[in-house]
Amino acid sequence: MANEFKNKAITSRDEDFAQWYTDLCKKAELMDYSDVKGFIIYRPYGYAIWEQIQSYLDKEFKRTGHQNVYMPSVIPESLFDKEKAHVEGFAPETLIATIGGGEEIKDRLIIRPTSECLFTDHYKNIINSYRDLPKLYNQWCSVVRWEKTTRPFLRGAEFLWQEGHTMHASEDEAREETIKMLNIYDQLGKDLLAIPFVKGKKTEKEKFAGALETYSIEALMHDGKGLQCGTSHYFGNEFSKAFGVQYIDKDGKLKNPHQTSWGVSTRLIGGIIMVHGDDNGLVLPPYVAPIQVVIVPIQMQKEGVAGKALEIKKLLENKNIRVKVDLSDKTPGWKFSEYEVKGVPIRIEVGPRDLANNVVTISKRNDGKKETYSIDGIENTVVGLLEKIHKEMYQKALDNLIENTKEAHSLEEIEAIVNKGGYAKVMWCGDEECENKVKELYQATSRCMPFEQIPIDDKCAICGKKAKYLILFAKAY
Repeated sequence: MANEFKNKAITSRDEDFAQWYTDLCKKAELMDYSDVKGFIIYRPYGYAIWEQIQSYLDKEFKRTGHQNVYMPSVIPESLFDKEKAHVEGFAPETLIATIGGGEEIKDRLIIRPTSECLFTDHYKNIINSYRDLPKLYNQWCSVVRWEKTTRPFLRGAEFLWQEGHTMHASEDEAREETIKMLNIYDQLGKDLLAIPFVKGKKTEKEKFAGALETYSIEALMHDGKGLQCGTSHYFGNEFSKAFGVQYIDKDGKLKNPHQTSWGVSTRLIGGIIMVHGDDNGLVLPPYVAPIQVVIVPIQMQKEGVAGKALEIKKLLENKNIRVKVDLSDKTPGWKFSEYEVKGVPIRIEVGPRDLANNVVTISKRNDGKKETYSIDGIENTVVGLLEKIHKEMYQKALDNLIENTKEAHSLEEIEAIVNKGGYAKVMWCGDEECENKVKELYQATSRCMPFEQIPIDDKCAICGKKAKYLILFAKAY
């Protein structure tokens, strides 16, 4: 496609993908850097994307019976230490407060990296009977993980997320919850983000610290690297035993409830950027875009132009479309380039000649196509175009996923696929040694064991032993 305005401030994706990403985060005004490494400032446009994700998920969580709560941002170290596997997993990433009010804090305070400890300790106080179950809680908050290498949205010392934490009377119910929430995340990709996810189970090596099982949604970026976009965990009752959560069941016996947790973060914004963006900036899926339509008046000083732009704005708003009219004194060319960088899905141009013919010119950001449409019924035209753009973007991302997921039957084939970029679909014996070997040799990690376990061989591609699982390997963020 030929774009009208090539933005010179953005490095080409094929020239330097990492620099392209950084340029775009800044140029599109999604974020800015703070004075502390890894702690970014979410600028209004970037935060507005998160608000759309939050709005979608919050409705889904409430529809499935979950309630929002808010836990403290600090965890006493004595509480954090109660679950050994969990502590070992997070200890290297913790930020610890040691002084409060000028005095040393005896029980040091860990800035929450996640909140299993806080939720489980609270559940100990409010769960007494089977009648108190299930407990379906979620919180929207930020967490701190002291990462050595950071990148906006993808990996930060602090990031925004939601974390659900639930307690159930039975193992079956908890397992059902784990998969139900994973499916909600998968649907988020289809409905809002235009990103096809691969759903699957993490290996023992890659599962969440303290979990018995971890499931994830994985996405493939434009450069062929994988991105873990969300996780859902089944904890069994290990946490509830460690924290003394007990209830009296219907049979009169004391039991420990079964627990889950699940979460997605602002890492999804990074996924949107890297799946859909191009050399000219963001390409935002219509339903997550803060501005879905921008109206640019041409020769605004001419009679009726600005008024018609505002009239069209009102028609679109009546259809709950997020629309902006740019009445600034900047040139139309500047405006075209600005909203292209920001990835606004639809641009409508309104000028004197258009008005004389009762038409407007509409440009689609995802493919640059420009067409003339009647002003009559413009609101229905735009509703249809937004739906069309979403479907086109999802299909393009799906085609990329399918095209770059390839079978590998040997170490050499794994190497070729992951070095080029994409998922190597591999039969695996289940031995962690083989998993480690791929990481050591090619810096590629196991992404997940897809739910669709259709064998492609009977031998492990790494060691030649009998294969047990189909697994995906890729280099990843």
